[in-house]
Amino acid sequence: MRLTRSRALAVSTTAIAAMLVAGAPSASAQNLFERLFGNRERRVEREAPPPVVQQAPARPAPPRVTGPQYYTYKTDALVRVDFAAIKPVRADEEAALEPTGIDNESVGSTVVAMEAAPSDSSEATGAEVDTALDAVERVLEADPAADERSTTATETTDVAESPSAALPRVEDAQLIGEAAKQAVSVPRVEDAQLIGEGTATAEMPKVEDAPAMEQVSAPPAPQPLTNAEIASLQQVELLAEKEAADAIVAHYTAVPEFIWVSDGRPNERARSALRTLGDAASHGLEPQDYAVAVPGADADDAALAAFEMELSARMLRYIRDARSGRIDPNRISGYHDFAPKELDAVAALQLARNADDVAAYLEAQHPQNARYKALRVELEMLRAAEENDIVIAPNTVVRPGETNPEFPKILTLIGQRADEAFRAEHGDVLTRHLSSEAYAQELAPVIKAAQKLAGVGADGVIGPRTIRALAGETRAGRIEKAEVALEQARWLPSQLPDRHVFINTPAFKATYVEDGKEKLSMRTVVGSTRTQTYFFQDKIQYVEFHPYWGVPRSILVNKYLPKLYSDPSYLDRNGFEVVDRRGRTVPSSSVSWSQYGANVPFDVRQRPGRGNALGELKIMFPNKHAIYMHDTPEKQLFDRDNRAVSNGCIRLADPRGMAAAVLGWERSRVDARLEQPHSRQNLDVEVPVYVGYFTAWPDEAGKVHYYDDVYSRDEKTKAAIDKVEALRAPGA
Repeated sequence: MRLTRSRALAVSTTAIAAMLVAGAPSASAQNLFERLFGNRERRVEREAPPPVVQQAPARPAPPRVTGPQYYTYKTDALVRVDFAAIKPVRADEEAALEPTGIDNESVGSTVVAMEAAPSDSSEATGAEVDTALDAVERVLEADPAADERSTTATETTDVAESPSAALPRVEDAQLIGEAAKQAVSVPRVEDAQLIGEGTATAEMPKVEDAPAMEQVSAPPAPQPLTNAEIASLQQVELLAEKEAADAIVAHYTAVPEFIWVSDGRPNERARSALRTLGDAASHGLEPQDYAVAVPGADADDAALAAFEMELSARMLRYIRDARSGRIDPNRISGYHDFAPKELDAVAALQLARNADDVAAYLEAQHPQNARYKALRVELEMLRAAEENDIVIAPNTVVRPGETNPEFPKILTLIGQRADEAFRAEHGDVLTRHLSSEAYAQELAPVIKAAQKLAGVGADGVIGPRTIRALAGETRAGRIEKAEVALEQARWLPSQLPDRHVFINTPAFKATYVEDGKEKLSMRTVVGSTRTQTYFFQDKIQYVEFHPYWGVPRSILVNKYLPKLYSDPSYLDRNGFEVVDRRGRTVPSSSVSWSQYGANVPFDVRQRPGRGNALGELKIMFPNKHAIYMHDTPEKQLFDRDNRAVSNGCIRLADPRGMAAAVLGWERSRVDARLEQPHSRQNLDVEVPVYVGYFTAWPDEAGKVHYYDDVYSRDEKTKAAIDKVEALRAPGA
């Protein structure tokens, strides 16, 4: 019988009434509720409580050690040159500075009102310099008064004795022939065939030309900066790098004389300097960074003084850029590590003032090694070349079964590169699909064969690497890589020593150079994108045979701690030793690894043996980055195209050959040494090593090769250069 809700309520009410009638008069409502529900409560109490599940304490997540970071590049602000800090010359000193026999009113000693209107000027770089200065000279030569005011060596006996004179005196004519034999000219980019092949004899007057030279006027003596001209500079707002601004004040306070102005016009020294600055593009630099307003023919003394200071500032900028680059590589990322190249800017101004050939002096500030010169030649040829006949979108990826509008171009390139054997085997299939945008399955063997022929991984997938191998780098891409490489080359020494090791990370290649010639070259495995190989230089000090591998802190924390949290004996079973801070070896299983986080107070090293990560030897150039060259048991990695897979060190395909080279041993001696147990051999003479990053780099013959930007560092370098250019732009 089903008990409905209303009937149940009625029954309950009746039961309550019966209990009230039957109960004692003193029964309370509380007693009534206890009699109704008390048994239920007692039944609940008698039931066993559910078991309590003991939760194991949560194991902390293993910490991680992160590598260096890439930074947002920061530039140094330009500062205004404080011309007020240039101390005026005392009256007696000013009189003493006036060259004998020169009309004071014609060479800049006339007081110029500060409110004088500036003369016309024009921005000039490169070939424009000659045009501008020629126009000035034509006007001055047509002015008889200006001609009368000129001073020659025959009129002023002390002019020829000036230390700043750029031409020899007439009485020294008999010495010119001997000087010519020893003179050296700085090669121009257009003399590509001469660059790197030695020096050429500069064109100098011969002894038999002495009679003609008697008609040539020697350069005038240094022209003093007057107090009026110094005062007029207060109206000039010249922005420059701080070291340049300070040097200008220091130099012109100590030597208050013009470098770039003589007889009321820019002199030949200025012409030579401006022409060199205007040719900055041949070095991959931006000419506009060094542009100077050339005074017009009617320029007054104030305008000439302003020109003097601007040219000095831009010359100092050029020298700094030529010596060490426009950017500080250490501000790009922690993966760059270079000691700053110091520049004595005051001394640079003095050297420019005294240089017989300003152009040669400025050219000498650039790197003087053959690889840099080959990059300059490559850049010039690229700028004159036409774009590739077939240009494919750089990020194109095509897999079997996919369709892509770039695919017909790829097939065309394969056909152009094919040899007779390739055409005989794959020509029919290739011809049938030549205009198709669809990657048919029957084309997969054709693509794989083409990849193998081009020297890239034959996986049948067309990507940027395959496209570059087939089509080559685009002209624009090569120009950018060459310009970046020129910038990076300035971070290295100007002259690379005759004996050194050069490692180019993007090329996956290490080269040993002796007597300036490549003696050994081999494939390398380098750091992955997560554990990148640094860009720096050092000196190789010793070779360790059958080495221990001291596990770097980052690898211990990132790779091994997760294993040790679940298996503390992992290191004991895999040939590692754990050493505490007191130098005692302790079992890995005895350490509570999870309690230390990333600050593990133990060192871990792997014992020598077949499984040792360093193989049979390592070549050490101790540095704070724990980067070195070594062997590896994973020989199969050298067959890969992209070999950026290590933890940061450089694995060598032929470690015994490199060890023999840097030690100066025969290879057989290295073989014999490896028959012995663990040992170390110091080098008799430390060998410089350059761990570089160049996506464009010449081989020994001067041919430039291009590589993938595996770490995207070119992109970061270019962004930093763009920031510097924006800072220097007029009105920035």
